[in-house]
Amino acid sequence: AEALMCFENLSTSFKNYQKQILKNAQALSSNLKLLNFKLLTGGTDNHLLLIDLKTIEDMNGKRGQDLLEEAGIIVNRNSILGDLSPFNPSGLRLGTPAVTTRGMKEREMKQIALCIKRILIDKEKPTVVKKEVEGFCSKFLLNY
Repeated sequence: AEALMCFENLSTSFKNYQKQILKNAQALSSNLKLLNFKLLTGGTDNHLLLIDLKTIEDMNGKRGQDLLEEAGIIVNRNSILGDLSPFNPSGLRLGTPAVTTRGMKEREMKQIALCIKRILIDKEKPTVVKKEVEGFCSKFLLNY
């Protein structure tokens, strides 16, 4: 298994996949910033990014995670600088490998950012957004 993994890591398709993960993370980061989200470190240089929810009314990491999950958007609550307890974090961690595996690119990162804004900032019901998320994801099925 390890030899196969090393071989795959050398392939052009895997290198292109890794590059797309980074492009998607940067596109998601840029689009979230345009929508007035505060990102830790101002963006990302890798596959992950952290949103600081402290400036959003009635929002914390647990609530944000639960609302987004209800809409079919999977993120993780995450402690950030200044949090007093890891059990009540103020951040959300997002990653792009899963959406990249589905075939999504930079254009789709804009749609994802908009869905996140609608739920966390605009306070739209997650069940309404979920229908759109499911329709959107149905265009990017996982092929095993």
